[in-house]
Parts: sequence; C-alpha cells; structure tokens
Amino acid sequence: MEVVTPLIGFNWTFVMVLVTFFVLYLITKKFFFEKIHDFMQAREQKVIDQFETAEATNKLADERIAEYGAKMSAVEHERRQILKDAKAAADQRAQVVLAEAADKAAEIIRQAEKEVARERAVAVEALRDQVALLAVYAAEKIIEKELDEKEQMGIIDSIIRENTAETWTH
Repeated sequence: MEVVTPLIGFNWTFVMVLVTFFVLYLITKKFFFEKIHDFMQAREQKVIDQFETAEATNKLADERIAEYGAKMSAVEHERRQILKDAKAAADQRAQVVLAEAADKAAEIIRQAEKEVARERAVAVEALRDQVALLAVYAAEKIIEKELDEKEQMGIIDSIIRENTAETWTH
C-alpha cells in the first residue's frame, strides 16, 4: 500500500513561513514600497514635465519660426520697395541728365550755326571785296584799250587766273 501524502502539508513550519512572509511584507511596505512608489511617482512626474517642456519648446520654436518668416517677408517686401524707389529715382535722374544733354547739344548747335553764319558773312564780305577789286581791276584793263568781245573774255580769264592763285587761297 502506498502512503499518500497531501500536496500541501499543514505543519508549524508552514505557519512560520507565512508569519515571516507577512512580517517581511509589512516591513517592506513600511520602509520600501512607499519610497519606491514615491520614486516612481516622481520619475513619472519628471517624464511628464519633460514632455510638457519639450512641447512648450516646440510651440515656442514654431512661433519663432512663424515670426521669422513674417520678418523675412517684411524685409523682402521692404527690399523690393527700396529697389523700386531706387530704380524710379535713377530713371528720373536719367531723364534729367538726358534733358540737360539735349539742351547742351541744342546750345552747341545754335552756337555752331551762329559761327557758321558769322563765317559765311565774313566770307561773303571778303568775296564782295575781292569781286569789287576784280571788277575795278578788270575795268581798268578794259578802259586802257578798246577790245572786242573775244579779247575782253581773254583779259577777264587772265585776271581770274592771276588772282585765283594769290587771293582765293587765303
């Protein structure tokens, strides 16, 4: 026959193990569980705070990026306006310079025309003097002797040839 032993035997060792376990549980709960629980709560709160700080930092960074974008847009607009104003001022200055140049050119042309007219008047006056001198000289030659038309033309041609070489080259 076989002796059957129960799976869990009830003896005083078992009771002492239970009492020891219970006492250790109470001591551990009193001194360690609460500290471990507080440590875990603090750690959990620290992680939550870090997430919140990171989220706030991200929001702040997003706001600053948006501000930076707005400032860059304003600076770009201002740059375009400055360039536009500078171009308009340069165009206006160019128009003034061109107008001044046109006025100076017109004045130079007027002065040149006056000079040409004066030179022409001087040349005409000199030509009149020469023609008058030639006419008087030709008349003297013709009066000296009675000539036919052929001889008169010959004398006039010779007078012109003589005076052309001397007088007209001045």
